[in-house]
Amino acid sequence: MTRSEPTSLVAETALRCRQAAARIRAYVRNTELETCAAIDAITSAHVLFKMENRQHTGSFKIRGAANRLLTLTTQQRTAGCVTASSGNHGAAVARALQLLAIDGVIFVPERTSSAKVEAIRAYGGDIRFYGDDGLETETHARDFAIREGLFYVSPYNDPEVIAGQGTCGVEIETVLPDVDAVFIAVGGGGLVSGVGSVLKAHNPDIIVYGCQPKASAVMAQSVAAGRILDMASEKTLSDGTAGGIEHDAVTFPITREVVDEFVIVSEAEIAAAMHFFMDSMGESIEGAAGVAIAAMLQHLPALADKTIAVIICGGNISDEQLAEVNSGAFE
Repeated sequence: MTRSEPTSLVAETALRCRQAAARIRAYVRNTELETCAAIDAITSAHVLFKMENRQHTGSFKIRGAANRLLTLTTQQRTAGCVTASSGNHGAAVARALQLLAIDGVIFVPERTSSAKVEAIRAYGGDIRFYGDDGLETETHARDFAIREGLFYVSPYNDPEVIAGQGTCGVEIETVLPDVDAVFIAVGGGGLVSGVGSVLKAHNPDIIVYGCQPKASAVMAQSVAAGRILDMASEKTLSDGTAGGIEHDAVTFPITREVVDEFVIVSEAEIAAAMHFFMDSMGESIEGAAGVAIAAMLQHLPALADKTIAVIICGGNISDEQLAEVNSGAFE
């Protein structure tokens, strides 16, 4: 089936991503696309994993953080920044602030994993705890930014953050110009909006799978409803994608345009995918990466003879969560 040409929204986002790629080149790693022998043994598809777990700060988030901070005005840099994060975005902003000598405050939910909190601290981040849900933390951080006259760096609800995340797609396209499908974990939608726009602008026929845990499938259900929903999230291994979405999120219309199919996975499937990948590749990954792998494994029968990219969006996992995954508690 031939799909329609990308809309102006997708084309404009893709262009912004390409501009961001040149801007942040000195601040990020061009991460490898790796094959996995265990996957190759069970499928005729050509599956490659984009190893963003090897990225600075252990996730793709440094891309968006660096691009956003590099596009601030001199006045905004001088005033300083504030952000909210379940961990990876916070660590990325902390590193970017440190590199660019900008002051900032990072709010995280109370139940943020210890590994991610320590990652933020390692880059000198000024951490404040607030709220149980990512959306609650974001709202508090925005209010704090207004009161204190600081620039708010959104984890996803910002065109320049989306553009930075989309540089991952620019790298995929360069190495795999004929990629047939891509599996991307979705939370607020920054990564899938950016990467999806780049790949759709290059090839409208590519299939973009948006991958979410059943415990927090807010974007998938919002797209189905045609509006952003207020939904409670349950505890999930994929804490990096958990939580609500801001009602004015610029990611929502882009995600609706670029995602061809949402794939919802259970906690058991996430844990099994994480265990399978870590055992096969010898590298730690976090729950959000497991979501994309689990979604791909669901679709293996339909992927025969296709070239597939799966974004391993992060590798920051606490010792406690790693032990839980390896214990077989989710079987």
